[in-house]
Amino acid sequence: MLTLAAMVLLSACNSSEQAEKQAANPENKESKEIVYATAKDIVDMNPHLYAGSMPAQGIVYESLIETTKEGIAPLLAASWELSEDGKVYTFKLREDVAFHDGEPFNAEAVKQNLEAVLSNAAKHSWIGLTTRIESCNVIDEFTVELVLTEAYQPALNELAMTRPFVFISPKSFINGETKDGVQSYHGTGPYKLAEHKVDQYAVFEANEQYWNGAPAVKKITSKVLPAGETTFLALQKGEVNFVFTDDRGADSLDEEAMEALVASGKYQLERSEPMNTKMIAANSGKTDSPVSELAVREAIWHAIDRETISSQIMNGAEGPAEALFSANVYAADLPLKKREFDLETSKSLLESAGWVMKEGEAVRTKNGKPLAMSVNFDINSSTQKIQAEYIQSTLKEIGMQLELVGEESSSIANRRGTGEYDLLFNQTWGLAYDPQSTIAAFALESSYLHTTKGMKDADVLYSKIEQARAAQEESEAKALYADILNMVHEEAVFIPLTHGSVTVLAPSDLTGLAFKQTQFELPFERMSFK
Repeated sequence: MLTLAAMVLLSACNSSEQAEKQAANPENKESKEIVYATAKDIVDMNPHLYAGSMPAQGIVYESLIETTKEGIAPLLAASWELSEDGKVYTFKLREDVAFHDGEPFNAEAVKQNLEAVLSNAAKHSWIGLTTRIESCNVIDEFTVELVLTEAYQPALNELAMTRPFVFISPKSFINGETKDGVQSYHGTGPYKLAEHKVDQYAVFEANEQYWNGAPAVKKITSKVLPAGETTFLALQKGEVNFVFTDDRGADSLDEEAMEALVASGKYQLERSEPMNTKMIAANSGKTDSPVSELAVREAIWHAIDRETISSQIMNGAEGPAEALFSANVYAADLPLKKREFDLETSKSLLESAGWVMKEGEAVRTKNGKPLAMSVNFDINSSTQKIQAEYIQSTLKEIGMQLELVGEESSSIANRRGTGEYDLLFNQTWGLAYDPQSTIAAFALESSYLHTTKGMKDADVLYSKIEQARAAQEESEAKALYADILNMVHEEAVFIPLTHGSVTVLAPSDLTGLAFKQTQFELPFERMSFK
């Protein structure tokens, strides 16, 4: 009888506690999670390589410092000093940080991570800092010294990037390295990877011991869904409740679909300031293609109606772009030649270059060769295909045949490196990375070398890029960037379309929506449900 009475009393207490919790939290807000739709899997979460999803890596791993609107700010490093000669950075680390597996974050962990990145130098050759680090020295438990071979102005910007200069527990290394993979994904960030089913979903749980305070949203799920109608229906049904522009520039929903969901009252829409430029890369180095001719590239530029793409296809969400970078990008506010939408100008350029339209023919020819090319676009983007079809129709009016090729974003990235393309949709690296990262990529075989190598003064371009990377004075670097941007603009190798932003569709009761100074990360740890 006493046991039974105790059980009844305990049950009553539990019921009372549950009732109190329910009264204080009638909609059980603690159980709410963010489930975001993505067109691709998170893939490999190794932060020292490049296959993985950057938004996912951004909530698991952290860097010493971060880029904010006010400039470079402390993150895992509490403070830093720079020597007078600009070659030695001394970082004082936070003393209250641990990796997800309990390992302490300290100077030795920083040294091991940086050396792991540098041991795979060829993979990171696009980052100027990797070629200028002479040594990383442990001064004491929470002080680390980074010694460069020469002063390098963008050093802090590159240390603040989403990858590769971020930190994973040394226990995750394989044989003291990360270049051949890691055995676990333990960072210091606000979330930790709890479960992953390839091409289905990934679950991230809040790091309750996070040094900057445990996140209010306790669970984030990344769910792989085809872009477009499938994602739209999943949002309507509540199977997912969050979408945003991913790190390859693919949108899960078009503007009209998002506006319909907002009109339902269940969702809200937030958009960042312009962060990148959507463009078409033209392979000037493909000598057997018409695109290797400047006149053809300029004719394509004049035949693209950016105003219509901006207002009709993007529903005003992205503004028309007349240059590779928007004016708010460092060193990019330049008086560049404006190429208006003008089909007659396009025709004139082609005629002058010997591309003639024979009577009764739909496609121009030159020496018996048709003016025919292909353009590759991301099949996971809800807007790229529409833009490609629209551009195809206007190019047809000037006697140019354009074949549309839709494929996965990884295939497009591979083509960019191999040079197996005429035209392809792409985008700049975006805020915090530009102009230095996109410009550095102009000379890299894995990136835009094929786009630029057919330019008239390609060798001069590459020389200026090296000079800009080595420039110690800001004024010198800025002048070189201006020269470089003028050169690629004159050669029309990057044909701009629109200036893009990060767009977020989220539950109407989610607060704290914000953006970082990068298009690749979202501050999920600042969000909470009402």
